[in-house]
Amino acid sequence: MKKLGIILFVFTTLMLLPVVAQGIQEEPVRLQVAIGGNPDTLDPHKTAGTLTFQTVRSIYDTLVEPDRNGKIVPALAQSWEVSDDNLVWTFDLRDDVTFHNGDEFTSRDVKRTLERVMDPDTASSKASEFGSIESIETPDSHTVVIRLTTPSAPLLSTLASGWGAILPATLIDSNHDFAQNPVGTGPFSLKQWIPDNSIILEKNHTYWMEGKPHVDEVKLNIITEASVQVQGLISGQLDVLAGYSPSSQELALLKANEAIDVTESLTAMVMVMAINTSRDYIDSVKLRQAIAMSIDKQKVLDIAYGGGKPVGTFMDITDPYYEDYTDLYPYDPDAAAVIVQSLNIPKDKIFTMALPQNYEAHVKAGQLYQEMLEKVGLNVQIRLVDWSTWLSDVYRGGNYDFTVIGHTGKLDPSGRLGGYGVGDKNYVKWVNAEAAQKIDKASQVVDFEQRKALYGRSLELMAQQVPHVYVGTSSRYVFTGRNIKGFHIDTKLDTFDFRYVTVENE
Repeated sequence: MKKLGIILFVFTTLMLLPVVAQGIQEEPVRLQVAIGGNPDTLDPHKTAGTLTFQTVRSIYDTLVEPDRNGKIVPALAQSWEVSDDNLVWTFDLRDDVTFHNGDEFTSRDVKRTLERVMDPDTASSKASEFGSIESIETPDSHTVVIRLTTPSAPLLSTLASGWGAILPATLIDSNHDFAQNPVGTGPFSLKQWIPDNSIILEKNHTYWMEGKPHVDEVKLNIITEASVQVQGLISGQLDVLAGYSPSSQELALLKANEAIDVTESLTAMVMVMAINTSRDYIDSVKLRQAIAMSIDKQKVLDIAYGGGKPVGTFMDITDPYYEDYTDLYPYDPDAAAVIVQSLNIPKDKIFTMALPQNYEAHVKAGQLYQEMLEKVGLNVQIRLVDWSTWLSDVYRGGNYDFTVIGHTGKLDPSGRLGGYGVGDKNYVKWVNAEAAQKIDKASQVVDFEQRKALYGRSLELMAQQVPHVYVGTSSRYVFTGRNIKGFHIDTKLDTFDFRYVTVENE
């Protein structure tokens, strides 16, 4: 009887194992990421903010996208053809894509999306990049034909950028609030947004890339203080820290931690001190040149931005269109002071420097600029503003004398230079007819050498007339826990790609 009881016990246990196993649920794989502030919106067509594009990169897809080497490859469009005259672009769309709300992705969504971006009522800051589009045709549900008025070399780059995100036509037609409730085809959908706290993205289980994404949830923790971000990573509460410029002490601390992987490269950014050229006194090219000579660029890069390489014009040093003008106005505060004194600026004249307070690195750079400008005889007062105010009041409203910001990379030079030279189309209010004409012409030329010559002259004029002090291309650091693999920042656009991220068991 005893032996029979043991047999019955073992048999019963084995029979129960599948039932017990079925009741065990695997823990969701969650990724904890730090970002430096709130997006101003989650509508990709109504923003110019890097924070927003870093967030919505996971929610929306584009027709084409940059791969990890920056080459533009298929995404929602699986292929495309261009006519011999470069005026007709035909896109063949994927037929296995759905939006987060269940709508099937079709050519109508592409047509309505592009119409929305170009609509003046949308007030997209990127509308001009679509300005060469004459018509959009949809001969069938998975074919889009874009006809242009003139050839547009940047068109593919525009469609691959965040402002080319595709939205569902049904929701566009119903005036859906994409700013608070984004709906795309991306690898993640919005689960929750608590301003000043976090944004939670959850996995899109019907995403068109088979097997992607790997993680179930991404939590973007809104942390404005760099020291708190660093401690979060060291303590293991954060998995990824990117788009952040560490101080030399913080960098040494993170590099010494064996639980953290550190990768370093140059960004595609240009860090600038922007100058409102429509304001009194700083409308003088001579004064702006003196201001450029008063700035120790390498010192600012090292102290505020974790290192980098100085530049002398409005292009990052890694770009094939880059022109070197670093020797045009070398650091010479004594000579700068002589020029400032010769201009008879009233001693009680106060210049304001508006700084986005959630970007600690820009604030630190602004403090350095303030000191350097005061040494050559300019009275500068700092005004701290939150990010949404900076975008509305400073960037769009022009309410500043000086400001500090980093311009992210663009897949095509037109994305950075478009609108410069036309005073009401650039935030530094710089007017130069020759530069404007060459920038516009370059966007219509396909040949690389011709475009390089046109952009080269524009960059020369920008270097000479100093609508910004072009400080440099900063170093990029990505910090991840050792168990985090596959995280990527789009090389030019500085946006986060979580699709390939895996979390290894420790």
